[in-house]
Amino acid sequence: QWVYNILEKKAEADRIIHENPDPSDGFVLVPDLKWNQNQLDDLYLIALVHCREVKSLRDLTAEHLPLLRNILQEGKEAIAKRFGVPASQLRIYLHYQPSYYHLHVHFTALGYDAPGSSVERAHLLADVIDNLSMDSTYYQKRALTFALRADELLFKKFQEAGKV
Repeated sequence: QWVYNILEKKAEADRIIHENPDPSDGFVLVPDLKWNQNQLDDLYLIALVHCREVKSLRDLTAEHLPLLRNILQEGKEAIAKRFGVPASQLRIYLHYQPSYYHLHVHFTALGYDAPGSSVERAHLLADVIDNLSMDSTYYQKRALTFALRADELLFKKFQEAGKV
């Protein structure tokens, strides 16, 4: 509901850094709640897509390339304009598994070791775009490895199923 409240401007409307209002290829860029916005060393923003049908990396196909390219280009431009941080100093990625199932893209300062930015969980947006450009159903077919904490519900489900 938090995501929908932001998209509908019922919450955090004053925190929006950039918005592309297109219902299928648009998004809202907001500071992540983990970032206090007092310094740029730990810059952390989230792009939340307007399209509600796309839940995670697994749902993406070549049909979503305009959306992903908008997020990449407009997100970089908005951050450079607002915070003076060039694209070369950003890490732009998606999580798999995500912490919530509404497609969102993370923008962090390159030097910041953000939670979940490691290779086991983070998929660089530029790589996602390239993969979908080569194969529209890449993420429906690809085996995706991801790390789980021992206290996560999904890990417990794997344990119960005898998979770990």
